[in-house]
Amino acid sequence: MTQISGGQAAVEALKAEKTEYVFGLIGSATMEMFDALYDAKDINFIGVHDERTGTHMADGYARASGNTGVILAGQNGPGTTNLVTGLAQAKAAYTPIVSIGGALATGHVYRDAFQEVDQQALFTPITKKTWTAPSADRVPELVQEAFRVANAPRKGPVHLNLPRDVLSTQAEYGPMLPPKSYRPVGATAGPADAITRAAKMLADAARPVIMVGAGIKNTGTADRAIALAEAFNAPLVSSPGHGDAIPFGHPLNAGQTGPRGNEVASRLMKEADVILALGTRIGFNATFYSYDNINCDAAIIHVEQEPTAIGRYFPVEIGIWGDAPTVADQLRTEAEKLNNRAKAEAWTESFKAERQAFLTRRDAEANVDNSIIQPSGLFKTLRDVVPQNAAYTMDAGTLCLQATDKLNYWQPKSLFTPLDFGLVGFSFAAGLGVKLAMPDRPVVSLMGDGGFGMTTSELSTAVDYGINTVTVVMNNGCWGAEKAYQRDFFNGRYIGADISSPPFDKLAELYGAKGYRADTLTQTAEAIEAALVCGKPAVIDVMVDPAALYSFRRDSFKHRGG
Repeated sequence: MTQISGGQAAVEALKAEKTEYVFGLIGSATMEMFDALYDAKDINFIGVHDERTGTHMADGYARASGNTGVILAGQNGPGTTNLVTGLAQAKAAYTPIVSIGGALATGHVYRDAFQEVDQQALFTPITKKTWTAPSADRVPELVQEAFRVANAPRKGPVHLNLPRDVLSTQAEYGPMLPPKSYRPVGATAGPADAITRAAKMLADAARPVIMVGAGIKNTGTADRAIALAEAFNAPLVSSPGHGDAIPFGHPLNAGQTGPRGNEVASRLMKEADVILALGTRIGFNATFYSYDNINCDAAIIHVEQEPTAIGRYFPVEIGIWGDAPTVADQLRTEAEKLNNRAKAEAWTESFKAERQAFLTRRDAEANVDNSIIQPSGLFKTLRDVVPQNAAYTMDAGTLCLQATDKLNYWQPKSLFTPLDFGLVGFSFAAGLGVKLAMPDRPVVSLMGDGGFGMTTSELSTAVDYGINTVTVVMNNGCWGAEKAYQRDFFNGRYIGADISSPPFDKLAELYGAKGYRADTLTQTAEAIEAALVCGKPAVIDVMVDPAALYSFRRDSFKHRGG
């Protein structure tokens, strides 16, 4: 038994979890933890300038690495309240994050003390679970419980409040438990009878489609989804935000489907007679919960590790509660026993031709000649210049939504977006986390000028810790999505839509990063090439046509008659 403080015990528990990075902002409420981190040579501390963006870094790191992201808000009250947006984002993305916040001393609770807020109540609705440590001797147990819950299917963020007196109190502790003793392991297979029926349904289909999501992407099992698609000669589409689940170059890959996907993948979903949903909820961004985006007559086979997701939005013919790659293997094995797998040949060959024509047309129709940079020309430039092993992070917003399916993702885990939370201000910070997880790969973060303006202080973090990402600011001088809605549905009655910003290239230089400005596509290409090899964090301020706006959520304004 060893007697140490609760703060030291918390760090020892992080070490037992093999924690590689802790993102955080120092505060007086958790000084015992920070002092213990000083001696924790196996843990790299990344000091951030805002707890929100630090949480986005933890989010990006966790998604890219497959590990658990850790964020430490050093101060109770305002330090922890700044975590809210980042944790809500992580919950929508099912990202495993352990959030630790300093908390008011237990003797001061309910006394209107300095910086008092009910942190237990605050974080409960935006996490999988929230705890407040009652005593120092419980700290290791609760840290380990936090990692266990964050990583249990379905994954997500958790939050642990550590009061000042709990962190400073000495207690006796035994050896920390190894994660394997309490963390979930293994995969879940689907029931044999359901697998047999599903395989026969796919084999008999004339127009089969396999829709893959995070259950394939996050497990790094594209090869197993591809083997399944090849066995049934079926096209693959991906849910929005997971366009990298299948490598771009595979001939059965149609790309992202849905209202924000491409026309080829979206048509497949609208015409398919059998849809295998493999590790995806068939959720909002893929369908808008409407049969406008999925064939109402299609038989759906839904494979999900979260049982409450099966058939939640669309009725299914067969629901299989199981791990997506494991069920994919089961179905492929079953396919080998069947003789009529070529039934979908005409459908699949037609799709391949249509897909190739779409890609050719996408390049041919890109506007590269206009004196003002157009989104289609910018996206073509990115496709041409950015290396195939690059990873992209994106914000929400009209330009990033246009970009999502206009870029090519050559290997899994190349696309990181806010997903269903639709957050502006995510991309740059998340990209820093992705880069720490993938130091040998280029990381390109796309943002609008509004979103980047929210997060520029983290340029200091990037410079101080040598996190060399390339941020492309698509600068159109406005909040593009909202301005498009005001233009299309409110007779151009603009209010709050236009914004001003400093020259981001010069701002980057002031922070010690590398800055570039691009007014033409030629300058953009040259800047990207230079930024990728400059050896510093880089920001490219790209002047994009402010009139090149698009209303994505036209369904929300049908009442306006636009």
